[in-house]
Amino acid sequence: MTTDTVEAVASKAKTKSDAFVEMVIERLNGKNSDAALGAALRRADNPATEYQSWEYLAKWCDIEKSWERKPFVLIGAALAKAKPHTNGNLGIGQAIARCYSDEGTYNGNEKDGAKAKLRRLLACDTTEEACDILRPLLSLISSRGVPLNYAGLLQDLLRSNEWFLAHIKPRWAKDFYHKQEEDK
Repeated sequence: MTTDTVEAVASKAKTKSDAFVEMVIERLNGKNSDAALGAALRRADNPATEYQSWEYLAKWCDIEKSWERKPFVLIGAALAKAKPHTNGNLGIGQAIARCYSDEGTYNGNEKDGAKAKLRRLLACDTTEEACDILRPLLSLISSRGVPLNYAGLLQDLLRSNEWFLAHIKPRWAKDFYHKQEEDK
């Protein structure tokens, strides 16, 4: 294999997060949609009925480890509720800002409500805590039709708490405050 071929194959390689999101979207929206999967993942949004999704999540994560299970539960439930036809392209910071933006008047990152939501998310010390805070945010993002990158968010939440504190949270803040030109 040439170097160009190796690079092309590597760039096409899917992460576990990409594969999970793609599988859920395909099974919820495909020709033979899987109603049982959708129902189980929607029930995962409630801690009392989350266990009903474990049969679907067990091949993706170690369900005994809450720090690994909770991100899959969160993203699976959000996908089952939103039923997007494709994975979006916006990071969580941009998605929060987009929820509060007015047509041509304000960028969402100038609104107090958006800033409060971001500050609460950035106050999290662990990815597990972030999952709890993200649950209502993902419902808001879905209700506004904002194209969230679910696979990217899942990848962020699967990082270690040290990586989350040092790299992910600052990136989310930058994503929120930094105006993207291609976003218009």
